[in-house]
Amino acid sequence: MRGALEPHGDHPHPGEDRGSEPMHLALYTACFFLVAGAGGNMAKGNDFGAEAMAQYRERVKGMFYHAYNNYLENAFPYDELRPLTCDGQDTWGSFSLTLIDALDTLLVLGNVTEFQRVVHILQDGMNFDIDVNASVFETNIRVVGGLLSAHLLSREGGIAVEPGWPCVGPLLRLAEEAARKLLPAFQTPTGMPFGTVNLMNGVNPSETPVTCTAGIGTFILEFATLSRLTGDPVFEKVARKALDGLWNSRSDIGLVGNHIDVLTSKWVAQDAGIGAGVDSYFEYLVKGAILLQDEGLMSSFLDYEKVITNYSKFDDWYVWVQMYKGTVSMPVFQSLEAFWPGLQSLIGDINNAMKTFHNYYQVWKQYGGLPEFYSIPQGSTVDKREGYPLRPELVESAMYLYRATGDPTFLELGRDVIEAIEKISRVDCGYATVRDLRDHKLDNRMESFFLAETVKYLYLLFDPDNFLHNDGTSFHTVTTPYGECVLGAGGYLFNTEAHPIDPAALHCCSQRRQERWEVEALMQEFHSARYERTGSHHASSQQSSQHGKSKRTAQNGDGAKKRRNKKGGCVLSCPSQPFSSKLAVLGQVFTDSS
Repeated sequence: MRGALEPHGDHPHPGEDRGSEPMHLALYTACFFLVAGAGGNMAKGNDFGAEAMAQYRERVKGMFYHAYNNYLENAFPYDELRPLTCDGQDTWGSFSLTLIDALDTLLVLGNVTEFQRVVHILQDGMNFDIDVNASVFETNIRVVGGLLSAHLLSREGGIAVEPGWPCVGPLLRLAEEAARKLLPAFQTPTGMPFGTVNLMNGVNPSETPVTCTAGIGTFILEFATLSRLTGDPVFEKVARKALDGLWNSRSDIGLVGNHIDVLTSKWVAQDAGIGAGVDSYFEYLVKGAILLQDEGLMSSFLDYEKVITNYSKFDDWYVWVQMYKGTVSMPVFQSLEAFWPGLQSLIGDINNAMKTFHNYYQVWKQYGGLPEFYSIPQGSTVDKREGYPLRPELVESAMYLYRATGDPTFLELGRDVIEAIEKISRVDCGYATVRDLRDHKLDNRMESFFLAETVKYLYLLFDPDNFLHNDGTSFHTVTTPYGECVLGAGGYLFNTEAHPIDPAALHCCSQRRQERWEVEALMQEFHSARYERTGSHHASSQQSSQHGKSKRTAQNGDGAKKRRNKKGGCVLSCPSQPFSSKLAVLGQVFTDSS
């Protein structure tokens, strides 16, 4: 891959271009669309008027390009930039990871030209048939997620898409290729995956079977999207089996631990909480439920939320507890937990989200960043966990909560983050991880999530009119081999690396709608034939009753015929029932023996 990719030039803003369901699950989906799609009320006052919002957007853009251009000039094609020595390093698998992670952020910032250039580079240069040990979790959320997002945003980015898109396309093929390299990790007795896989040779025989909970439960968004777009069910199947493995391994009080043996289902680390090693498992239950309209996933999350509140929550903080006893094991706040208020907002729990966010914001104000670990009783950092790698989670929650409430407090947080990062982390060759928030010493690393997540969420916080905030007032239709569908109408779901997925796309590439119309026509013909055979043998009263039923059947049949003649049926492409349910017409279920 390194030999196939060439570095870019040195202008400050490369090619910058702005021109060119069950009822309760439906309610959660409505909450999600309210937060993620509907425009938040603009904060009033001198601090955050339209002009100030525009100025902060420009400052965020400046941050992005300072980091991005230095990556291109000093680190590409390595995974990440080392900003103190102005060079690069491979970290998660030698994928030019920062380039993939930053791709959809380019489009969020309006840089269509550079988005197109990078898409063509990746199409021509990506190669996953390499002898590299890769993290299954990180490859999924960053590489598969980044490629899927860029694929689904290709038309928004002015790419000339293939006929049949979004069901086909070069970036989709790359995402599928990368995901297939991960599948050997899922071949375990429990269905829960190993944490590492060799992209050429599969799982090393000496690979440890111990995997963290998040490394098992963070696949359903990307893998279900892949299955729905490509038609290959294997990805969604293994992701669901992994989720089942975790669910079936809960303790008697309903908690999951931090690390588990994927061969035996025995918990190795028994601390239960919402932070590192567990966090995105809960995130994907909620987002998977919304994406797939899956009541079971939401029900699982609500069960977890109940026991987490019961055992882990104290004064709007969340601590770590022993998974079998519920006793406190670590009274600490971890920076990764700052995603939780944003997740609460997606299910409409704004009041609790605001309280917890307030606690986290106070820690930020204390240090100018969130330390990796913070002792709640002592009100200070934890030894050897004082660092701040420019994580996005608090800004992510601020973005969601601002969309939901319009409260300028969240814009104040965004302003504080910009000021702190510029003051503490900016160096000549990018932005450096803070090794210790107490003295602001720096580390020689800039993680790719800084461009994928932190900058993106900051920009979206100050850009209420961004296309990702679309409330459904604008959209476009595409024609696929299975009919017409709507895309770009809003309700985007971010994976845990902040790569947006358009949920409508999952209903563009399936034969289910076509099958629905065919089955309705078949059943209509069956009903008509049965009536013709049996109608003359009934008494007049029965004939009258049957005539009414036949009339209703005929009306339904005419409707089905009209829908069939209309190329794609309902243009909104609502999810259809599973095929096993489709042989039910007018309350009657037909089997092969009918």
